[in-house]
Amino acid sequence: MKAVLSAGAAGLLFALGLGLAGMTDPARVVGFLDVAGAWDPSLAFVMAGAVGTHAVLRRAVLRRARPLLAPSFPAFGALRPDARLVTGAALFGVGWGLAGYCPGPAFTSLAAGNAVVPLFVAAMVAGMLLSQAWDRAARPSTPPRTDEAGRTRLSS
Repeated sequence: MKAVLSAGAAGLLFALGLGLAGMTDPARVVGFLDVAGAWDPSLAFVMAGAVGTHAVLRRAVLRRARPLLAPSFPAFGALRPDARLVTGAALFGVGWGLAGYCPGPAFTSLAAGNAVVPLFVAAMVAGMLLSQAWDRAARPSTPPRTDEAGRTRLSS
């Protein structure tokens, strides 16, 4: 229950940050992505703030013996870009550029009452479900790899 409440609080804080930063305004996002036209650099400050916060807090968090709400930190293997990752990133970028929404701001924008947002979110969720179904059908089920401490690894 503690983990669920913590995740909910983090989600609310994230949604508040998205709203305050203007990330829920598709015109602002498209303006940021329009580097060859009427570029709006304001979201670069949002990104710089996020990267800076991560850079400072990551070191402090990793000094702990374990996370607050989990038995251990995840073990990340060497991640190499593959065709699946590049294709997914390209689809994400095209969708973000065309619609002005990515998943976090889209869910946050549901509260604004814009009639287009529920349609976007429904299409996004349908795409996620389709991708998961495709993955299940295309890949044999194998147990996840673990390291010496029994932590799940994302890659070999």
